[in-house]
Amino acid sequence: MKLLVKILSYLVFIGVFFGIFSKELLDDRLGDIIIGVSVLVGTFVFMPLFLAHRWKGKKLKDYTLSDENLKKMKENSGKY
Repeated sequence: MKLLVKILSYLVFIGVFFGIFSKELLDDRLGDIIIGVSVLVGTFVFMPLFLAHRWKGKKLKDYTLSDENLKKMKENSGKY
């Protein structure tokens, strides 16, 4: 999964930069299409895979402001 996310991120960045350069050198329309496809792939394919990879094994409860976490924050605020 880690390798897939890395490869996909590189491909998205390469696609955006290639689209920018092809827009300048070749055809505006082709460059816009390449940039658009790269952004769509980055949004709908790369981002969900990246988020799933980063949140794997973590509990959402640890990162939300629940009553229990607010009590912990109040208890620890006097120590600093």
